[in-house]
Formats: sequence, C-alpha cells, structure tokens
Amino acid sequence: MDLLIEGGTIVTVGGRARVDVGVEAGKIVQMGGIMHADKVIDAIDRFITPGGVDPHVHLTSPTLDPNGPNWSDDFESGTRAAIAGGITTVGNMSFAGRDESLLEGIERDNAEANEHSIADYFLHPVMLYPSKENLAAIEPLHAQGHTSLKFFLSFNSFDRHVPEFLQAMQIVKRAGGIAMIHCEDAAIIDCCCSLLREAGNTDARFFPESRPVQAESVSTYRAVGYSETTGCPVYIVHLASARALAACHDGRSRGVDVYVETRPLYLHLTRQRFEEEDGAKYAGAPPLREQSDVDAMWAALSFGNIDSLATDHAPWKLAEKLDTEFDATNLRQGVADLETSLPMLYSSGVLGGRITLEQFVAVTSTNAAKLFGLYPQKGTIQVGSDADMVVWDETETRIIDGATMQSRSDYSPYDGFKVTGWPIYTISRGEVVLDGKGILAAPGRGQLVRRGPHRAI
Repeated sequence: MDLLIEGGTIVTVGGRARVDVGVEAGKIVQMGGIMHADKVIDAIDRFITPGGVDPHVHLTSPTLDPNGPNWSDDFESGTRAAIAGGITTVGNMSFAGRDESLLEGIERDNAEANEHSIADYFLHPVMLYPSKENLAAIEPLHAQGHTSLKFFLSFNSFDRHVPEFLQAMQIVKRAGGIAMIHCEDAAIIDCCCSLLREAGNTDARFFPESRPVQAESVSTYRAVGYSETTGCPVYIVHLASARALAACHDGRSRGVDVYVETRPLYLHLTRQRFEEEDGAKYAGAPPLREQSDVDAMWAALSFGNIDSLATDHAPWKLAEKLDTEFDATNLRQGVADLETSLPMLYSSGVLGGRITLEQFVAVTSTNAAKLFGLYPQKGTIQVGSDADMVVWDETETRIIDGATMQSRSDYSPYDGFKVTGWPIYTISRGEVVLDGKGILAAPGRGQLVRRGPHRAI
C-alpha cells in the first residue's frame, strides 16, 4: 500500500475504534488486519477524524473579478490555510457577474481553482439575477455535479424578483439539489442604516444596529416558508441568533427540510467586541450577537440543532477593515477563519466538554458531505472513501497570531486566544499535505469534486 496509519483511534459519527487504516491510490482500501505500506504514520494515542468539509468559503481571485470584493485570499492561500487547519475540501461561492451566466461563473472559478487549489473543492452557483437564462441553467449545472444554488435575501433586488427565486427553488427541488440562503431582510437593514445616519451614529460600534436581529429572524422565517411552499431543501448560511434558530426549529417541527449552518465567530465572540477601538475588524453579516445567542449556538451544536460549522472565509487586511471611509452602515465584511475553525472547536468544544468527538465530526465534515452530495466519497473514514483524514495532537497549545498564519490576511479576529488541539497530520486523497514541518503539497493538486444529489441527514 501507499500509506498506513497505525495505532490511532478512528472517529466517525457512529463512534470510535482503534484500527489501522491502509491507503492506496488515494482511497481507503483496508481497515484492520495485517498491512504493509511504503509510508507509515505512527498515530498511537492519537484521534483521527475525517478531513474537514467547509461548504462556505470565498476564494475567488480578485484578478478574475476586478469589480468584486478584494479579499486577501485566493484558492492557493485560502486552501493552504484550510489544510493547516485540518480542512481537506472547501465549497466556494461562485458569483456570476451581471454579464455572465451561472455556467460562465462556475467555469471561471473552476479554471482558477484547478490551477491553484491545494485542497479539493466544489463550487456553489450564486444567483444574483434570476434571468430566464440563469433559471434555465440550473438543471444543466446540477447534471454536471453542481447540486446547489445560493441566493441572498439581504439584497434589495431579491424582493423585486421573489416569484423568479421561488421558481428557481422549484427547479432545484426537481433537480435533487439544495438552496443556500443568506437570511437578512434588506428593507429592515436599509431602514436601520438610514436611522443611524440621521442620528449621527455611524461609528463602527453601531454596526450591530445596522443589521439587527429582527432582520435575521424575519428573513429566516421567510426562507423556511419558501422551503415549505416549494418543497425545496434549504440550508440557512451563517445563522447567528437564537431568534433565527427558533424559526428553523419551527419549520423542522412541521417536517420542513431546513438545515442550519453557523460559523466560528458566533461561537467565540459577542457584540461587545465592537466597543473596542478597532471593533470594525470583527464585521461580518450577520453581526456578532449577544452572549445569550452564543450560548444558544453551543446548545444547538450539543443537541444536534445546528448541522454544520462553516467559516464563510472572506478575509481582508486589517488596514482595509479599519478604513475610515467606511462606517457602521457599510463596513467591510468577512474574516480569515479556515486555519482556526476546527482547532478552536476542538479546543473549546471537545476538550471543553461541550460536544463529543462524534458531534465534532458531524458538524465539521459528515453532515456537509451528505447535504451537498459528497458522501461517502468525503466526510467519513471507511473503505472506498477518499483518504481524507486528520491526525490530532490534543496536547499542543498555540497562541493565535493571524499575522504568522497561512492566510494572506495579516490578523485574526482571535488574536491572543489560547487554543489546545491542532492537526499534526492532514491527509488529502492519501497524500500527506501537512506534517510537523508544515504544508507539503503544491498548488494545483486539488481536484473538483463532482457532487451527487442532496442527501438528508
């Protein structure tokens, strides 16, 4: 065999077992029994989890989208950060420009990722304009393995085209896909921003008031209602508040096919961060919420009411985040999180006693793989699956310093946090891409993963 991982404890959503794993040609080919391999990893006293699947990142190169956000990371630097943090597969949001079709947007991002990505990747078509051409493209894209569609309730254009977006959801349903929805109400946001400007309250500390919790909760109820009406499964991205979570619970209690993603910001930080002098660096959409909302997110992870942890990785340089030309109504949104997401959940969640290792595996890998048509190729450790695995050192403690990490962003929102539990090996399709010496893989090794239909969890 090409690789043997021996002596470790394999963890999946179904439990854990101490068993050796044999890898050949990028696949897991044997678990247990006598094996010999060209390369052996000693994993005695280590836990081994499936490679992380982060279904929500933004790694489009600015050179390919000169009118879009000038995020700090492209597919190379972003997936370097992912590999360093134990994430072996990323799902990129692929925006089509006004003069592009959905297919052209996907082809553009795939060409960039194919050349530069270190991790495996999949692409979510993002629909900003529900034109007849874009509606007609949904089923062919699903047939090509792009079995999802993303859209935003936070844009004013949404309310002008609700019938067309509902039509899009019906098409996604027929094609076996899932709709990803950004839930913030554009009208409420516009009203709140106007009130802040009128009152002169435009300092960054007022950012949470520009996108208040009612904007999120009202929009989430709408998304659940759209799912209930069309029958289309929906995936609520980056849910931040207890009230929005209640909307999802309400739908689920009636059997609505609704799934919930949160992101690390809403587990580790509260809105009090905006009171800091450089509070603008924490801006994201939705904003950071109250401690009670943070507690609700942890409880939902523990009880299985949150299905996925994703980063929404969209980093900037610190000077760009603190640019004084921007204020509470239009701060630059997004942070670097691919390298820190899994270690922080391992540290605060698993080692902190809030969730089990099996729950960790579910929300960082298996559930996303199922929801987005990757399972069992990704998201588990079993014979026949891709050999994507992470060997953990749960004794290693680091102080986070974003300036020294793999992302091209020069800060982390968690700078100064002490985190215990880091990947000692990351393995992608049987290749050791991270060891104690650092990143070992070259750009361009990552592959586009052809997805199947959405699968319920």
